Amino acid sequence: MALAYIGLGANLGEAQATLRQAARELAGTPGIDGLRLSPFYRTAPIDSSGPDYVNAVASVQTGLAPLALLDVLQQIEQAHGRMRPYRNAPRTLDLDLLLYGDLAIDTPRLVVPHPRMHERAFVLQPLGDLAPGLRLAQGSVDDLLAQCAGQGLQRLP
Repeated sequence: MALAYIGLGANLGEAQATLRQAARELAGTPGIDGLRLSPFYRTAPIDSSGPDYVNAVASVQTGLAPLALLDVLQQIEQAHGRMRPYRNAPRTLDLDLLLYGDLAIDTPRLVVPHPRMHERAFVLQPLGDLAPGLRLAQGSVDDLLAQCAGQGLQRLP
């Protein structure tokens, strides 16, 4: 079993309800156990457009291989109407594999650790909520989050 972290985000439709449902679907997937979900955060789009996003991070224990887990994430996205008309388009659901154990993966289909998570408060804050003291290759989550202080981030009830 590997510890994996998954970023969840949405800015179309009922974003919070969609993230909760996606988390339930992940938790019910064979090969995924022990899902923990961070608090939700509202953020303005970065390199994107449309309404504000709702974001969270989930941690899971998984026996699925990285690409099999990616397949599950993409199936859940599609079940929620995810369309990819252009890069960074507004979305009903976005599920990103952030970390998969200590693996480094760099293929055309999957890059892990996620290449931009160290620059995104909407990933770092919920990641830190689940894993205080976590270190990425670029530094501690707390230090990296401090570098993103200008990115508006509002914890939701």
